[in-house]
Amino acid sequence: MMNLPHMPVDPPRAEIRWRYRFTVLTGGATILLMAWGAFVTSINAGLAVPDWPSSFNSYDPFNPWPDWWKLTPVLAEHGHRLLGMLTGALTLILAVWTWIAEPRRWLKNLAIAAVVLVSLQGVLGGLRVVWLSLDLAVVHACMAQLFLGFIVAMALFTSNAWLDKNINIPDSENASGPWRISLATLGLLYIQIVLGALLRHPGTGIDPVLAVLHIFGAVFVAIAIAYLFRCVSKSFRAARVLYPAARFLVLLVAAQVLLGVTAYMVTLDDVGMLEPSNLQVVVNTSHMVVGALLMAASVLAVLGAYRLRNSPETNAP
Repeated sequence: MMNLPHMPVDPPRAEIRWRYRFTVLTGGATILLMAWGAFVTSINAGLAVPDWPSSFNSYDPFNPWPDWWKLTPVLAEHGHRLLGMLTGALTLILAVWTWIAEPRRWLKNLAIAAVVLVSLQGVLGGLRVVWLSLDLAVVHACMAQLFLGFIVAMALFTSNAWLDKNINIPDSENASGPWRISLATLGLLYIQIVLGALLRHPGTGIDPVLAVLHIFGAVFVAIAIAYLFRCVSKSFRAARVLYPAARFLVLLVAAQVLLGVTAYMVTLDDVGMLEPSNLQVVVNTSHMVVGALLMAASVLAVLGAYRLRNSPETNAP
């Protein structure tokens, strides 16, 4: 975890409001890209476009094949590439903008790291096609969640909630509690993401061992989120970032458990079928999207807890 300053230097508020909005736009594009990727995986269309960096031996990104958008697998895979290009372009613009306008050097470095990560993510996605590698597909899925975490953090660091020096939290002897719990929650959640990627990407049905690990992991994540919410709601309801993030986590994990159970039952019912049912595609894709939202909310909770632990008000004698 980078050593963030307790009291950040403020950039001009008019400029940073627009940069915040642009970062949120980039985050929205990232979630859309991840949702589209989940759809690609759900319909087994990862190799519908068999070459890279070209598409059907064409370098025209908008018309690589006549009427390509009329073929669902090709629309899914090539559309994912187009969204990846859009997300990469937005990230590059954001990084340049941050370097020009941002006085906080650590945030400039974070912007550069985001560009490196999204570039690596694109290369991994391409090599997964070229090398026909399911292992790279798993890494590609897991790295997408890390990139989303970077963008969410950058959005928070340019928000009024972060820049406001007066966070209005009463003195507390246990301000480090939410910090430890939120870190544990984020760690458990990321393990769940890895297990979920391992379950989805091989495309060979449900692996019993991975399924059991994933189910037990879901229980631990739910317990951690419930404990975090209990801790935060008891003493830190006024925390502008931490409390809303903890509350959102509770809602999301409830929806995620329901989607996970449904996905498991639908997958069992569809086992042996050459093509997944529409219900399976919708449920599996939704399950992944909610997982991404859980990742985003968990990052916000960690950073909100960090701000709380290091605020002058909670550290006052």
